[in-house]
Amino acid sequence: MQSKATTVEQYLAELPEDRRAAVQALREVILANLQGGYEEGMQYGMIGYYVPHSIYPAGYHCDPKQPLPLACVASQKNYLAVYLSCLYSQPEFDAWFRGAWTGAGKKLDMGKGCVRFKRIGDVPLEVLGQAIARVPVPEFIRIYETARESAGRHGRSTKKASSTEETPVKKAPAKKAQARQTTAKKAASRPTPAKKAPVKKASAVKPSVKKMTSSKGAAQPAARTARSTRKK
Repeated sequence: MQSKATTVEQYLAELPEDRRAAVQALREVILANLQGGYEEGMQYGMIGYYVPHSIYPAGYHCDPKQPLPLACVASQKNYLAVYLSCLYSQPEFDAWFRGAWTGAGKKLDMGKGCVRFKRIGDVPLEVLGQAIARVPVPEFIRIYETARESAGRHGRSTKKASSTEETPVKKAPAKKAQARQTTAKKAASRPTPAKKAPVKKASAVKPSVKKMTSSKGAAQPAARTARSTRKK
């Protein structure tokens, strides 16, 4: 539940009495152990502890208008919460915190840097104070910038690897592929029709023309023979 309060005092005044007492107890522990250079104020609708822009002008990368957050305290709808950004990207620090919390005999309900609890009695306040005291401003800025650089390198290497991957060949849908296989099988089972030999066109036979001998020409030799016989 994000508050619209603009000051810590206004935020506390809006809380029910039991929640106000719990948040105030958390504030006192944090302020007593906070290293020099940090400031307290409202951030993201919660009470925040951060590196001001006067020390780190770049601000928080998610929103440069916001100062670099170290920790936040909030009264949510169903629980109280302490957000510890100083645990991000610090496996050894995170392991120490979890072990110290449970070692104090308290149940730990924790996400990624977010500790949730119902009552102030569920919090080992000395462990919370030690966690805050372990992170001076210069060390916190170094941790933050190292994590940012590491994330940037990882992002670039991931993009490079994805760009060199071959584009996978798209497979045809199963139904379409099966239909094509069935059609191919049917085509293969059909007998191949025999090819007919081409029919040659018969060449037109030209009738032979016989030279006809005229009757007049045929009678002329006979007449000449008869005349020669009478003269003899």
